[in-house]
Amino acid sequence: MRKPYMAGNWKMNLDRAGALELAGALREHVGQREDVEVAVAPAFVYLRDVIELLKGSPIRVGAQNACAEASGAFTGEVSPVMLRDIGCDFVILGHSERRHVYGETDADINRKVHLALEHDLDVVLCVGETLEEREANKTEAVVKRHMTAGMTGLSEAQSRRVTIAYEPVWAIGTGLNATPEQAGDVHTYLRGVLEGLYGAAVAETTRIQYGGSVKPANVAELMSVDGVDGALVGGASLKADSFASIVDFGG
Repeated sequence: MRKPYMAGNWKMNLDRAGALELAGALREHVGQREDVEVAVAPAFVYLRDVIELLKGSPIRVGAQNACAEASGAFTGEVSPVMLRDIGCDFVILGHSERRHVYGETDADINRKVHLALEHDLDVVLCVGETLEEREANKTEAVVKRHMTAGMTGLSEAQSRRVTIAYEPVWAIGTGLNATPEQAGDVHTYLRGVLEGLYGAAVAETTRIQYGGSVKPANVAELMSVDGVDGALVGGASLKADSFASIVDFGG
């Protein structure tokens, strides 16, 4: 059985005091529970502080992005080597904001995936269609391309360190979210694609999160859908009571 995986992507929010207050509240709420995996992705500048605060807690800490190079003259970038050096567990790659705001291509993301795994960072690989693509019935083609391109060249062992996050672009930060049926259809489709790529064992064990306006009011319904293994949460992860409720699948 796949353990639920609830991750908070804090994006470019919170100051240092706010990040530490939130992390501390989550640490207290989660305790040492083992029935759900919890993770947070603070801004780069607070990663080390949050990692130190959460030492001894099962809460994982990761980065929101990483460079496709290990080192060199890449002003403003942060490499997977640096992230692992300070204790990061994972990195989010291919988020729609990186694709659509910063122009990252499938090839860019694939290079980042390989380098992150090479330097012992697990990966949350984001896939998802725009509203225009959904209305044109291109959802399956888009998410298949995002996932297969992002994982191109990975061995079976490497693929087991990748979590897929289905984030319909039209639902991110809009207050809209995919219906449970829509989410379930895409998750089932992605699992089938994974089976074609790596076999039934990998498809059965890979976790596929849903992301896109997840909040306490809708998380229970989403998590009740077969194949939805967790959530990648944006705005609702910025308040301790809200994210704690999501970790508990609503309430």
